[in-house]
Amino acid sequence: MENERKTVDERQKMTELERIRHSCAHVMATAILRLWPEAQFAAGPPVENGFYYDVDLKHRISPEDFEKIEVEMKKEIKANHPFEKIVVTREQAIKDSESGRLGGLGERPGNPSKFKLGNLEAIPEGEQITYFKNGDFIDLCAGPHVMRTGNIGAFKLTSVASAYYKGDEKNPQLQRIYGTAFKNKTQLEEYFKMLEEAKKRDHRKIGAEMGLFVIETDLVGPGLPLWLPKGTVLVEELEKLAKETEFQAGYVRVRTPHIAKEKLYLTSGHLPILYKDSMFPPMTLLEEQQRLRHEDLLRRKFAIVDELLKLKKEDPARDSERIQGLERESFEISLEQDGLGERYYLKGMNCPHHHLIFASQQRSYRDLPLRLAEYGCCYRYEQSGELFGLMRVRSLNMNDAHVYCAIDQFAAEFTAVNEMYQKYFKLFGIGKYVMRFSTHDPSRLTGENAKYVNEPELWKQTEDMVRRTLIDSKIPYVEVPNEAAFYGPKIDVQVWSVSGREFTLATNQVDFAVPKRFGLTYRDRDNTDKTPLCIHRAPLGTHERFIGFLIEHYAGNFPLWLAPEQVRVLTLGEEEPLVHYAKQIVNELRTNFVRVEADFSSNKINGKIQDAETAKVHTMLVIGGRDLEAGNVSVRVHGKGHLGAKPKGEVMADLLAAIKERRA
Repeated sequence: MENERKTVDERQKMTELERIRHSCAHVMATAILRLWPEAQFAAGPPVENGFYYDVDLKHRISPEDFEKIEVEMKKEIKANHPFEKIVVTREQAIKDSESGRLGGLGERPGNPSKFKLGNLEAIPEGEQITYFKNGDFIDLCAGPHVMRTGNIGAFKLTSVASAYYKGDEKNPQLQRIYGTAFKNKTQLEEYFKMLEEAKKRDHRKIGAEMGLFVIETDLVGPGLPLWLPKGTVLVEELEKLAKETEFQAGYVRVRTPHIAKEKLYLTSGHLPILYKDSMFPPMTLLEEQQRLRHEDLLRRKFAIVDELLKLKKEDPARDSERIQGLERESFEISLEQDGLGERYYLKGMNCPHHHLIFASQQRSYRDLPLRLAEYGCCYRYEQSGELFGLMRVRSLNMNDAHVYCAIDQFAAEFTAVNEMYQKYFKLFGIGKYVMRFSTHDPSRLTGENAKYVNEPELWKQTEDMVRRTLIDSKIPYVEVPNEAAFYGPKIDVQVWSVSGREFTLATNQVDFAVPKRFGLTYRDRDNTDKTPLCIHRAPLGTHERFIGFLIEHYAGNFPLWLAPEQVRVLTLGEEEPLVHYAKQIVNELRTNFVRVEADFSSNKINGKIQDAETAKVHTMLVIGGRDLEAGNVSVRVHGKGHLGAKPKGEVMADLLAAIKERRA
């Protein structure tokens, strides 16, 4: 399904750039109507990197059409029409939809604005209904927009795709025309330069070239990556980093299974509704007696089907009573079959398992904060159209931890989590980042549209605590309403790679509700039982997404400590003394757990260097006759070139120190 409809208040918080892009979508619709007056429009919002408009049109719009659409858009921008807001009644909006006026340049008899009628139904009773008009184009829209079409700046149409109306495959399929817009031409050009650089850094392309991972769809399945040896190095180095960092921060490690009974997720609230669509279908396991009973029921059901087919073929009116009895018996058998056995789910999240570890023994205030950490493997049933390399997968290894604390410990613990993020940002050279602080909507605590746990006081208290901690820590953040987790406020960590591409890296969540569902308590100083707060945190996100980000961030040119192949020893010739000296160096490095390979072949040294550079080997140690005589090695670093000959001991010590210190 599409994202939820934003409230009027949420829309008014659009940034200046979002308003430009929203306005540009209307200008694009105006241009399309001038070329194809019969076009029907659905929704045209601003999105992360631009805007789109969904259109129903017999003509299949293609990139070849973009130029003439853009010509018409430029005419509308040059006309500098104001964006006029018009308040109407629901009755008037229905009338204008039926006449084809909405989403059109004028009335269109016989061509009603069918999608606008559908959009109108989504506007709650009592909410003001508004149009926005630019030139002849009028659209059902809550705004906001820029003042005039001439305020739009620079724009470009980018692509076309298919999309179901309101994201529902039962609805008509529309054409989705994408574009982007910026305040000026310079920003637009910079954006497309960033996209070109991002193509070169695409983790799928570099991952294949470097032999890091494969996704085998025929036998393993889409979204289930296989880590190759070099990619596994990245996984293990990140895991080592996390374990060391978390050990120093007072975390203890736990392990949990990959499956659990359905009742665990019913207790946590992830089932039956909230996360069911994101989890793999359940497995039903039968004990021996249940299996035998299931087989008996199956045989009886087949017999009923055979008899029903026979009765309905012969004289269904005469045998109607018997037919009804058999159908009732078949239904009762189905109910009994559903009740047999135990339903298990692949683990979609680690938190319910960690809650049970907390509950495994009596806890005291002296035990808090308790920080449980695990690189837990989870499984999410992402829709096939949403899968994307390592960024959206179905099998994910999460740098997960849950911090159980008292309310008066929250600020210190949450600050420590944020400091851990900042330590990682510095290590990986992430200079630009922002915390996206998602809060709840008080109107969604009860009723048919309830989305959040009905604990208004705890919502206010925890959101205030998170906000205060972010402010006190001087961490850049933006506040986003109505996007919290069902059990508490959350923070999505947005980072930018060196190429300027934005990534959602990880999530922090404050949970005041689910510990209560599990009956988690600790004995406080006053000898009363209290429920702890739980901070869900995953600073390195998942192996899959974080490594995908790092591949693009470094363009595969990883720092020495992280590089799959840290060192390659290259010889200038095949003479025995030279090779013997080179092997000594290789053995010494391997003794110190350095990932080192060697090329002692008869190939020319320029070819050996080129092979190592292509493989993105971090450091090349070139050894010739003079190096052998002097006890030196000639050092070459990928991307930096030749650094000169140095004593072997000095080079070895510097390599080991750089790896241990995780130098950039």
